Amino acid sequence: MPMLMVVALLAAAADTAPEQFWKHLEALCGRAFEGRLVDAPPGDTTFAGQRLVMHVRECTGDTIRIPFHVGENRSRTWVITRTAGGLRLKHDHRHEDGSEDTLTQYGGDSRAGATAAKIEFPADAHTISLIPEAKTNVWTLEVEPGARFVYALRREGTERRFRIEFDLTRAIPPPPAPWGAR
Repeated sequence: MPMLMVVALLAAAADTAPEQFWKHLEALCGRAFEGRLVDAPPGDTTFAGQRLVMHVRECTGDTIRIPFHVGENRSRTWVITRTAGGLRLKHDHRHEDGSEDTLTQYGGDSRAGATAAKIEFPADAHTISLIPEAKTNVWTLEVEPGARFVYALRREGTERRFRIEFDLTRAIPPPPAPWGAR
């Protein structure tokens, strides 16, 4: 087999769905986008009526940090990291003084079946020990380059569902840093 073909095959094998997804996120680095609430549990007002902004603020070789602002609340940051088997999603929650909230660093690792456009993250052991009722949580991130970014949560076996869609066709000025940012 010619050397060029071997190199091409190795490069294609390394470009897995999680790696392609990662590249989609990296392409958004430094940019902020406004979103809208598409789905929420009946009676839940956490995000309703609030301005929702995501800012792909920090991209390094193995970590992408995306602060998620809900109105004036800058306590939330989605942290995506590379792992040996794919990607990991964690939720970093902070108080205004920068200290960690008691409910922080929950999330999970990507599961099989990820695509370049959509990855699911079922709750990991840390999440289950921290928030027992979240044991069936599955977070989903979707990226449709040039169109939309989606953050979603479902609690399997229940009606608990959140879905927020961000418009990637219109970048907005970056918001203030999230609470606790360096």
